[in-house]
Amino acid sequence: MTPEQKIADLGLELPEVVAPLAAYVPTVRTGNLVYTSGQVPVVKGEVRFTGKLGADVTVEDGQEAARICALNALAALKAEVGDLAEVKRIVKAVVFVASAPDFTGQPQVANGASELLGEVFGEAGKHARSAVGVAALPLNVPVEVELIAEVS
Repeated sequence: MTPEQKIADLGLELPEVVAPLAAYVPTVRTGNLVYTSGQVPVVKGEVRFTGKLGADVTVEDGQEAARICALNALAALKAEVGDLAEVKRIVKAVVFVASAPDFTGQPQVANGASELLGEVFGEAGKHARSAVGVAALPLNVPVEVELIAEVS
């Protein structure tokens, strides 16, 4: 089963690539690595979640936001390589979590992205990861995800 079939089996579909919010591109390929720019939880052009974890956003909503971000990153990755079957491995995920000062559940929030990558790519979706708490993110979103992928 291809990664895109797995996405469909999860009841999801790859969205259009989210347009950059400033002066950057959605992906950069160097050799056999593709780096995605940070992706935010935008669905059909609308921000799906806003606020900070530990104040306005629950861990469960943060996980869903991370999942949306990862799906948007996969859309950018597909636009770069043409087919997600070209992905040999997700090398690393970096998850930024807008957090209240006393919130320490960033790893649990980041699991929303990591688990989706595992569901889509199986063993090749297991990756190194950083989950970082930050004071604020663009558009007041609670989560931003970037990926590094090895491709054919």
